[in-house]
Amino acid sequence: MCGICGKIYTDSNQQVEPELVKKMADALVHRGPDAEGYYIQNHVGLGHRRLKIIDLEGGVQPMQNEDGSVVVSYNGEIYNFEELRRLLQKKGHQFRTRSDTEVIVHGYEEWGTGVLDYLRGMFAFAIWDHRLNRLFLARDRAGKKPLYYFGDGEKILFASELKAILTDSTVPRNLNLEAVDAYFSLGYIPSPVTVFQNIYKLEPGTFLIWQNGEIRHQRYWQVQFSGNGHYNEHEAKERLQHLLYEATQIRLISDVPLGAFLSGGLDSSAVVALMSLIKKEPVLANSIGFEYEAYDETPFGRQVAKHCKAELFEYIVNPDLEEILPKLVYHFDEPFADSSALPTYYVSKMARQNVTVALSGDGGDENFAGYTRRYAFEKLENYWRDRLPDSVRKWVIRPIAKIYPKADWLPRPLRARTFLTNISSDPANAYFNSLSIMPTSIKRKLLKKEFSRHIKEDLALNLFKKLYMLSNTQDPVSRAQFIDIYTFLAEDVLVKVDRMSMANSLEVRSPLLDQKLVEFAASLPSQAKLHRGISKYIFKKAMEDYLPSNIIYRKKHGFEIPAAEWFRKELRSFASDILFSRDVGSDIIDQNYLNKLWNAHLRGTANHAYSLWAVLMFKLWIPQYLPLSFSNLRVSSPASA
Repeated sequence: MCGICGKIYTDSNQQVEPELVKKMADALVHRGPDAEGYYIQNHVGLGHRRLKIIDLEGGVQPMQNEDGSVVVSYNGEIYNFEELRRLLQKKGHQFRTRSDTEVIVHGYEEWGTGVLDYLRGMFAFAIWDHRLNRLFLARDRAGKKPLYYFGDGEKILFASELKAILTDSTVPRNLNLEAVDAYFSLGYIPSPVTVFQNIYKLEPGTFLIWQNGEIRHQRYWQVQFSGNGHYNEHEAKERLQHLLYEATQIRLISDVPLGAFLSGGLDSSAVVALMSLIKKEPVLANSIGFEYEAYDETPFGRQVAKHCKAELFEYIVNPDLEEILPKLVYHFDEPFADSSALPTYYVSKMARQNVTVALSGDGGDENFAGYTRRYAFEKLENYWRDRLPDSVRKWVIRPIAKIYPKADWLPRPLRARTFLTNISSDPANAYFNSLSIMPTSIKRKLLKKEFSRHIKEDLALNLFKKLYMLSNTQDPVSRAQFIDIYTFLAEDVLVKVDRMSMANSLEVRSPLLDQKLVEFAASLPSQAKLHRGISKYIFKKAMEDYLPSNIIYRKKHGFEIPAAEWFRKELRSFASDILFSRDVGSDIIDQNYLNKLWNAHLRGTANHAYSLWAVLMFKLWIPQYLPLSFSNLRVSSPASA
């Protein structure tokens, strides 16, 4: 795993600054502590930081082809590189290393941008083509590896992380107000925008061509849900078992120690079970727990480790929150409010003491409809929405929803008000409401009116509407899965895992997000996944041959922290100081309303942990990533705008 970066000027006579490219790479040292490399030629500068995994002595980057006309800086793992190597050798290509990087170089020579159709793995890379005088940036299908860029016509900068681009003082740090608004809806900022204007994320499954100062995007892959309602359960189970085995097996290629994350949940347990079938030696499994029993899954992890004869390493999280939270904020670059980043950081830190590569269970919920309550309510709401005339939904249901008690303290799907609101709304809007980290009623009061007046577009809601249309399916469960894959999975789960593992120089591989596995799961009808109230049905049937039934069929337990309790105890003093620091973010956050949320939470009359955590992370982010004056955070009043 690595960090990549670069800067290229449109004017070939303008010399790129070698010291800047090195500074960009230095900002990514945690992603690649083992080696660094640079390609500087006139107006082109590419940088690379390397975490050695395969071909430890070879594989030096940036890597060139024989005549130097193609140069690549690459981050990721191509799991079918040996197969592609043999194919390219038959076509006459000569290889100098045994690294997967060289497959990308010769693959681009042979197929151009079509090389992406051949790559099976996780990746983000940059190719400079001297012959065409163009830059080719690409990102893997699921979005496991990140890629940011900034272009202004005169130059383009790109990097694995936003912080590397920000080392260039000519890149402005103007706050994207719509992105901030989206953050307070979702807890993350969705692609392609970032928290800063004119700096973007390359979206999963897309590539970018930069030539003569102009940028062109193209999507090369998108998951298609094509299940028609008919399938053979026995055949599907056997096919799934084969794909699970293969997806795990190809991810065990490594020249360094390799292990796994183990929470005791189905997904990570399945990966450990499959690894134990393939590996001759015991799997090195890593689990973490909490002193709060309700959040501690270590007993289940122990059971799985014993069943699979894995060597288990455990760690009980009792963090120094004042020290660790600013560190997490630094590594995310943008405001990020998923509190499970904390245990992800600690399990990565612990795993890195034993291994350099760890396999995880990410993707199981999105592929196999694991969020039972979410998908079940989406199906129920869709059922009633289709059966109620528009006039009834508009003139009867919607008015009732407005006057019905809020019950904000209940989980969102259990609120009658939320249900009534959702069946009276269009499906995209309803699903957006269900996934927002705070009710709209709270967000509208939490964000100052002076700030909200400047929001011209609801980026988050519009993204959900766009994905609803792109899903190309009428099945409500499949549609929800499609939206989840391109929002919660790509923008939250995978961002969390990438940043927290890379903060500890650990590579994480995700067998359940293998391209063939994802495409097969999408080809199954939704009843193969959500079947008579059982989530992940076909996945669970496939794992019955490998895991105990109480692990497979136990109640789902999210990878969460006791945030609600921490705010009332361990985190109370520190959080209070940050939340009510009026010189930070006071032009955006209504401090008086925030105080009401805080007091209600402390009294235990409401659980506002999600909202409070989002504000805390935002206020910790500001001093790290905005100029000290905070001048570009100031929101002008309409009269002076």
